[in-house]
Amino acid sequence: MNDKVLSIQAEESAQGSLSIRLVTAAGFLPVRDARIQISRSGQEEVLYTLTSDASGMAGPVALDTPPLDYSLTPNSLQPYGEYTVQASARNFAPEAVSNIQILPEQMALLEIRLVPETEDAAEIVTDIGPHTLFFPYPPKIPEAEIKPVNETGEIVLSSVVIPEYIVVHDGPPTDAAAQNYYVRYKDYIKNVASSEIYATWPVETIRANVLAIMSFTLNRVYTEWYRNKGYDFTITSSTAYDHKWIPDRNIFDSISAVVDELFTSYLSRPGVRQPILTQYCDGNKTSCPNWMSQWGSKTLGDQNYSAIDILRYYYGDDIYINEANIVSGVPVSWPGELLKEGSSGESVSQIQEQLNRIGQAYPKIPQITVDGMYGAKTAEAVRVFQEVFGLPVTGEVDFKTWYRISEIYVAVSRIAEL
Repeated sequence: MNDKVLSIQAEESAQGSLSIRLVTAAGFLPVRDARIQISRSGQEEVLYTLTSDASGMAGPVALDTPPLDYSLTPNSLQPYGEYTVQASARNFAPEAVSNIQILPEQMALLEIRLVPETEDAAEIVTDIGPHTLFFPYPPKIPEAEIKPVNETGEIVLSSVVIPEYIVVHDGPPTDAAAQNYYVRYKDYIKNVASSEIYATWPVETIRANVLAIMSFTLNRVYTEWYRNKGYDFTITSSTAYDHKWIPDRNIFDSISAVVDELFTSYLSRPGVRQPILTQYCDGNKTSCPNWMSQWGSKTLGDQNYSAIDILRYYYGDDIYINEANIVSGVPVSWPGELLKEGSSGESVSQIQEQLNRIGQAYPKIPQITVDGMYGAKTAEAVRVFQEVFGLPVTGEVDFKTWYRISEIYVAVSRIAEL
């Protein structure tokens, strides 16, 4: 990875940045020494040629964007620049991702999953679709926010569980030709939020929208809404029915950080067990008096409303933030306390074991003694992990770091078992 952001001569009035991670499609092993070229979408001139490091990372690089104001007020001008990344590595099929969205003053994150090369393998090309606030996707078809619980088969879960994966049907429910994708829950939320709101908005507005997206999604999970109708997926990518999810799209660092902070949360009402189906609209192209307006939530964020106050403004004073106690797909749930130098016990041993396993795939992370004592070497291993995976570098294991370590540990452990 470059020590500092590279820059090019500015042709427009603002810049954002792009960081790229290359991993194997079969899991999460880094792909090093890959050749990466970045250009404007639709143009042949190569702006950057990069090489991925031992962690599969390249960049960040600075890229020109339209002015910041374009993403802060509703208008017909596209607020993001569009770029193409081409990646090639030994023993892998070449891949190109076009129309990557770069917003001003924001870090865009692109993960490319490379597949093994075959004799007849051609370049794999992915085209990221436009943002929902810019393009006129179909508006949401209204539904009841609380599903009936007294119908046989309607509810199959007894409590709210954060799933490891959800199955996304990339089209309307009745489109049998649309592909189903297995997507990690957090990755799905980050993708949808990056597709439906602008990362340039106030952080409390981002939190409010992320909470609405998560609550809606967990309602689909909890009620088995589509499976109870005979379908084999959890949710769709159709804005008429659910949220806009775009395969392989880039996300934004500011949105990713909010999701990591809040991913076990959802919205509740008193006396209602299921997460609330929090529907919303953009508030500009379409209006929805009983739902949250995305542009309206941005205005409230500008006025220093908190996330919960924004949500109550639209959904009523009795809505509140709830927490799921069960997170699927992790060895052990968050112990509830910050782990730092001086900490000791089984939770520290678990972190040490997991960091050592991750370090076998990501050698920048140093091996440490598994002794249950959080000393300077453990803190350093945590700091390197946080640097490699884009977390605040503190050397301490908080909620976000615990679950990111667990997530990467599970991914690299499963690869070894294949």
